[in-house]
Amino acid sequence: LPAASGLVEMGAHWIHGPSPGNPVFRLATHYGLLGPEAALEENQQAEAGGHPPLPSVTYGSSGRALSLQAVSEAHDLFDSLLASARAFQGAEELPAPSVGQYLRTEIARRVPTLGGGEEDAQRLRLAVLATCLKLECCISGTHSMDLVALEPFGEYVSLPGLDCTFPGGYSSLPNRLLSALPEGTVLLNKAVRTIQWRGSYHEEGNEGRDFPVRVECEDGDAFLADHVIVTVPLGFLKERHQDFFQPPLPKRKVEAIRRLGFGTNNKIFLEFEQPFWEPQQQLLEMVWEDESPLEQPSTDLETNWFKKLIGFVVLQPPEQHGHVLCGFIAGKESEYMETLSDAEVLGTMTRVLRMLTGNPHLPAPRSMLRSRWHSAPYTQGSYSYVAVGSSGDDIDVLAQPLPEDPEDPRPLQLLFAGEATHRTFYSTTHGALLSGWREAERLNQLFEAPTPG
Repeated sequence: LPAASGLVEMGAHWIHGPSPGNPVFRLATHYGLLGPEAALEENQQAEAGGHPPLPSVTYGSSGRALSLQAVSEAHDLFDSLLASARAFQGAEELPAPSVGQYLRTEIARRVPTLGGGEEDAQRLRLAVLATCLKLECCISGTHSMDLVALEPFGEYVSLPGLDCTFPGGYSSLPNRLLSALPEGTVLLNKAVRTIQWRGSYHEEGNEGRDFPVRVECEDGDAFLADHVIVTVPLGFLKERHQDFFQPPLPKRKVEAIRRLGFGTNNKIFLEFEQPFWEPQQQLLEMVWEDESPLEQPSTDLETNWFKKLIGFVVLQPPEQHGHVLCGFIAGKESEYMETLSDAEVLGTMTRVLRMLTGNPHLPAPRSMLRSRWHSAPYTQGSYSYVAVGSSGDDIDVLAQPLPEDPEDPRPLQLLFAGEATHRTFYSTTHGALLSGWREAERLNQLFEAPTPG
């Protein structure tokens, strides 16, 4: 979306792991859509593990910047625990069902050694660890890490490379891809009501050719097809699969849709006349000093929703964007934020920043913009995760084309793509892209197959 001065991304933000193994990075490089730093060898080899860089400044709720030592100690501990949480793939015995429970147990074990055992230092490091967990909720697109299954957690693959953005916006990539297609190939704002499959449909005046699939749109238009690739988000499938597909999907597919996780991660953009942060600062982290990952978080959304915010990324470069902060917030608090008015969100953000910086006269942002992925009817959230009770097998089941019978004379009527169908790159744009290529290749193979005769 073009903002007051520059451009802001309401959806995907970064290329995660911009290196040769990432097809989004390869295409973006091929089309010349990235800045010069993205091409640097050392940036392509950096191991960021899918996380933003360490915060440049961490504000505590007492209105001061927290000690860098306390912050980096807590982050280092969290990163090492997170790495150990990825090691349970295929384990017979699990220490806990979820990533959250595992992390809490490990943190609890280390409390006596935190901050050299000194009580205030311990408390501060626990508060920073609570923020680390909230950041992980944003990355996983979940309300709580207690919902994320431990055993398959390590299946997700992080590509090397220093996460980068598109100077011309993420949409510059699909726009380039679209420009190669014949005019009128892609119809936008054409909502689909139902996909009827396993049928026998005829175009008027052409009784000789029958189609197994009929796509009916909300405006009454219908399209007949041999094959349809379905790329709607998992959040939409969870809510609508029963009436969206006729006949309904087979039980196995429905179970996979039900079991997999799909949550919300939203952005809140704040534009300022002048920055209150230093030019080199990239990430302003927020810590509520009375919080601890070992205590149950408050369920009072109305009073405390904003405490789920992990902080703000500074949009770079300011020459392009103006002075804009982008906050990230996940889960139920994020969904509650969507129900508030712009004025309420702006007011709350102003109060929070005044409190954290300890500056009661901090000027209010001059404008605010936010994403609302949960209330968007065709997404109903942001991206998928492997929830407790599900596994990577569910992702593969979701990706399986229909009908299930490989001997069916009309194969591949429904194909499934999208981030939630990629077993190792779920939740990413490159996972979504690869899943689309995978299904296109499936059709290529079918078309190239010699017809029995």
